[in-house]
Amino acid sequence: MAVILIVEDDPGICSALTRALTDRGHTVRSRGAGLPGLQAVLDDAPDVVLLDLGLPDVDGLRVLPMLRSVTGVPVIIITAREDGSDVVAALDAGADDFVVKPFGADHLDARIRAVLRRSGTAGEPTGPIVVGGLSIDASSRSVLLDGVAVDLSRKEFDLLLTLARRVGEVVSKRDLLAEVWRQPGAGGDRTVDVHLSWLRRKLGESAAAPVYLHTSRGVGLRLVDPGHEEAAGTPQP
Repeated sequence: MAVILIVEDDPGICSALTRALTDRGHTVRSRGAGLPGLQAVLDDAPDVVLLDLGLPDVDGLRVLPMLRSVTGVPVIIITAREDGSDVVAALDAGADDFVVKPFGADHLDARIRAVLRRSGTAGEPTGPIVVGGLSIDASSRSVLLDGVAVDLSRKEFDLLLTLARRVGEVVSKRDLLAEVWRQPGAGGDRTVDVHLSWLRRKLGESAAAPVYLHTSRGVGLRLVDPGHEEAAGTPQP
């Protein structure tokens, strides 16, 4: 199971979460403020961080960009704030998920398992995913193209990793929105298209001349090995 760091200033909530998650097989550590929590992430490299927003020293929305500047560890916000603007701000700052207190332990555990699957730390084979000249390493969140590092944004990397985990398979934009942006349902095709365009540019290709990233019209996207015969003839928009 996972090593979980709880950054929460309420001792009662922290104790209850620690017991519940330990009972479910996780290793749990905790800190009562933002800056000690940030230091614990650097020192202990947990698999998941549960971060409260209302911390006594630094607001959780300020802790998030600090975390993101040094690590890609999945972060789930746990807070009593129900304002939709806080949800948007937290996700924009790099949070992977958001749960509002009070919540059940089983619900939280399911959210933890989900972010671990997305981050590639939920029992998947270790080592990078190699597709042709592409090497995608989930643990270090790094990408090499023909041995040269490719500088991707967080969402560009998540999009590429999601496709790499299902290499050769057409993944719908609806599924990409749910897995990468955590936006269920339709209506976000433009979001996918924009990030796909940026990603293609960084991989040295385009929609008109695809190499790795192929579009199946009206269906979705797939990542292919350009040396594989199935890469040929994929219809483009």
